Amino acid sequence: MTIGVLNDMNAREYDICVYGETSAGVTAAVQAGRMGKSVVLISNSAHVGGTTTSGLTATDINSHLSIGGLSREFYQRIYRYYLDAATWKNQERDAYFQSIVKRVFKGKSDPLKMQWVYESHVAEQIMRTMLLEAGVRVLFNERLDLENGVVKKENTIHKITMESGEEITAKVFIDATYEGDLMAKAGVSYTYGRDANSDYNETYNGYRPNEIVGLEEKGISVDPYRVKGDPASGLLPFIEADAGTVPGSADKRMQSYCYRLTLTDDPANRVPIRKPENYDPLWFEVLARQLELDPAIPLRKKLITLTPMPNRKTDTNHLDFVGANYSYTEGSYEEREKIAALHKDYALGKLWFLANDPRVPEHIREEMSEWGLARDEFVDNGNFPHQLYVREARRMLSDYVMTEHHCTGEEIAPESVGLATYWLDCHYVSMVVDQEGNLRKEGTYWMNTPNYPVSYKSIRPKEKECDNLLVPVCLSASHVAFGSIRMEPVYMVLGQSAATAAALSIDRECSVQDVPYEVLKSRLVSDGQILKR
Repeated sequence: MTIGVLNDMNAREYDICVYGETSAGVTAAVQAGRMGKSVVLISNSAHVGGTTTSGLTATDINSHLSIGGLSREFYQRIYRYYLDAATWKNQERDAYFQSIVKRVFKGKSDPLKMQWVYESHVAEQIMRTMLLEAGVRVLFNERLDLENGVVKKENTIHKITMESGEEITAKVFIDATYEGDLMAKAGVSYTYGRDANSDYNETYNGYRPNEIVGLEEKGISVDPYRVKGDPASGLLPFIEADAGTVPGSADKRMQSYCYRLTLTDDPANRVPIRKPENYDPLWFEVLARQLELDPAIPLRKKLITLTPMPNRKTDTNHLDFVGANYSYTEGSYEEREKIAALHKDYALGKLWFLANDPRVPEHIREEMSEWGLARDEFVDNGNFPHQLYVREARRMLSDYVMTEHHCTGEEIAPESVGLATYWLDCHYVSMVVDQEGNLRKEGTYWMNTPNYPVSYKSIRPKEKECDNLLVPVCLSASHVAFGSIRMEPVYMVLGQSAATAAALSIDRECSVQDVPYEVLKSRLVSDGQILKR
């Protein structure tokens, strides 16, 4: 199935322009279309859906009752798709769900007819159908001109220009990208990296030394030097020296990125994992030394996570390239592409290492050798996901900042446009050598929290900076709060709410900041959004 693509170089005028093909971008565009607005969705790639359709198929829905609107509809469409016995090619539906009953929050809700475990190509097919039904026009393989791509009249975006020269004029714009490029180039205030705990009186922000890499319980650390025992040889790649950094202090580092690979152990669908051309054994030297200290370590959960997906596939997590993403956020497209390629080499390299390196215990090599890339996924990209999992990049600084206190329920954000449902969660940020010479991971945290509302004020800029832009992904939040909000189902919820506000601002001929909340709330509720826990 294809969606209409505009190829001429003439300026196009729309009511709403959604920049970014993430899950938030898709729901924003669909909602705008359903509200009768002319809408264009600009995709930076040949696909739609972001990581939702690119390997992240073990969806983090720990509270499915709190997911409403188009997000719920999307997962209900997935549920209906997999009711057809013909979609189960090499396993039975009931047997599959029995195998994951204690994982991914059971994967489905029969009462709500929702399913949040699926195959990537199925999710993209459903999203393309929803866009087509809503009359959305999609521009594929277009990127904002980062030098001269945004034209404003005072505090209003008039038009945006792509690298190709394509110009888009709209009444309201929605930046639904993971990076926040449109927001940044429109002159909206933002930050990135980690705040200091003192900024918002938080406890989980900033620099956070974690456990020793090695045998934590015995206080035995992996040797961090290129030549064991020789500091003069230098640290292994992507390891940093801790020069007495104060815990809780701010920096510009962010939690690690990865690719969420789809693997299969089905011989009929399995593509062998080859050693990357740019394979660097030093990237995996820490892991090799860790296995030397603890050869009985299991492959699953400790080294990688293989969450079962339908048809004998997996959502493969914990291929994080710790410390390799620091320059991504503010980088040029070319710099980002290099970082993405680095992460691809790392992901495939780690899997090849685990299956082939003689330093890896035999039980791990044997188990890893059973897995390969899925032949029927990402067929236009060598069976490799097309979207890097950008867990965190820019964060807007609006009139209202979501913080740790909202996540824990100590404060309730006003003017809810949806619920955040996931816990405080941050993957490792860096690996550091402490002042005692121990190698430590750094930056992670995990804490169970209640569901909580996300404020409309946190997805709109300050009016003096821009009055016709909404930002449902790179929203205004501290590093800690963003680590909880950043889940794909919540992005979908916020994308729909952003489009609703955009349409109402057009109807009322007012700025997005002046949309009356009670009017917005009424429409959100009528469209099935869930605004309070």
